[in-house]
Parts: sequence; C-alpha cells; structure tokens
Amino acid sequence: MPAYHSNLMAPDNRLVGNMALLPIKTQFKGPARGDGVDLDIIDEAIYYFKANVFFKNYEIKNEADRTLIYTTLYISECLKRLQKCGSRSQGEKEMYTLGITNFPIPGEPGFPLNAMYVKPANKQEEETMRAYLQQIRQETGLRLCDRVFDPQTDKPSKWWLCFVKRQFMNKSLSAPGQ
Repeated sequence: MPAYHSNLMAPDNRLVGNMALLPIKTQFKGPARGDGVDLDIIDEAIYYFKANVFFKNYEIKNEADRTLIYTTLYISECLKRLQKCGSRSQGEKEMYTLGITNFPIPGEPGFPLNAMYVKPANKQEEETMRAYLQQIRQETGLRLCDRVFDPQTDKPSKWWLCFVKRQFMNKSLSAPGQ
C-alpha cells in the first residue's frame, strides 16, 4: 500500500525554500492565511497521520509533501508530550509551549531533514519559513488537542497515544534522548 500524499499543491502556491507555503485556516498570525479554505495541510496531516506513520520511506511527489512530512513529524512530537498530560487544559498549555519554543529550520544544524529540504535563500525567506512553521506548529497543537482528548472524560485517547512510539521515516524533530 503506498503512502498518502498531499492533494493541496496548486500552481499558484508560494514556495519557501522547496517547501510549499499553503493556506491554513488559523487564528494564529503568520504568512499563511486561509480564510476561505475548507481543507488545509494540517487537516490532511492529521487525517493521514495514522496511516503514514507506519512508512519508513516516503516518496516526495510535490512541494506540499514536504509540508506534510514536517507536519506529520510534528504531530509525533505533540503526541509524545500529550501522553504526559492528564487533561485537555494541561495538553493545550503543553502544545502552546511546544509551538513557540525555538526550533531549527532547514539549513540549520539540528534540523533532521536537511537532505530533503533546501536552505532558505536569504534572510527574508528564512524569517518567512520560521513564521510559517511556527504557525503550523501552533495550529496543529490546538487541533490535535481536539482530536486526542475525549470531551466526556477529559483524558487522552489511547487510540491516538498508541502511535507515540512510531517514527515516521525513522526521523524525529527532537534531538535524541528528548
């Protein structure tokens, strides 16, 4: 069975490095505004996460796939943090903290996927990429809390947390041992 790829790439999408800057329906400020978008890259990443996380190899078919890969790896990081949270409010605080912490972008040491991503061409592109990835991180964390926490019990779902030990493409956004 092949991995799921992004269907959101359009010819008029902007690129940052070799990563698609796709519209996102979000409440957080950043370069990606998707006010009229029904389905965005975060919805797609969450929807395909449980299937894609089993793949060790992933063929990149377009620039939107690079955004999907990053978001999928970030979801894995979120689940690691959410397994330690006892309630939704605690989970939302943890996701906010994880979303705004300093993180490496392509081209910087510590970024695990430097072989697949192109370094930003200039300082402005670097700032745009960092703001876009931070916007993705914040919105993904918020939406993941909606999916992971059961509204009746306020506890995380075991059907999401069972994927904590899985690594998509044998990669992780966090440093070893974290």
